Amino acid sequence: MKVYLYYVGKPRDDHANRMAADYVERSSRFARCEMREIRPERADPWTRHPNALTILLDPSGKPLSSPEFTAVVERAEMEGRDLVFVVGGADGLPAGWKERAGRLLSLSALTFPHELARVILAEQIYRAFTTLRGHPYPR
Repeated sequence: MKVYLYYVGKPRDDHANRMAADYVERSSRFARCEMREIRPERADPWTRHPNALTILLDPSGKPLSSPEFTAVVERAEMEGRDLVFVVGGADGLPAGWKERAGRLLSLSALTFPHELARVILAEQIYRAFTTLRGHPYPR
């Protein structure tokens, strides 16, 4: 299983980017994880990862509790599927992408800057892996 955390646009907050990168690095103990900036006109997550479950973060998406999010990760792991997460930029997701998503996910009813959304998502990925492995982190 591989986990890809893609984001649209350049990170403007070095502190938030370092926090997200730290959680991605921690998650790499459990699965291959990668975080990178993408340009929608040059990168198509569905073409690059045709068998992955592609989850787009969007305010209209379904909110999940941490245990529900962990269940998504667990199911993908059991099925041997990669997970691709995409965080939109300041203007949201590219046109037409929501319709192609395997799932739309909302992190909260609140609105967060996309840099902070990456941190929260990366932490939840790490939390899911540690929960599944019986690690003490998620207590």
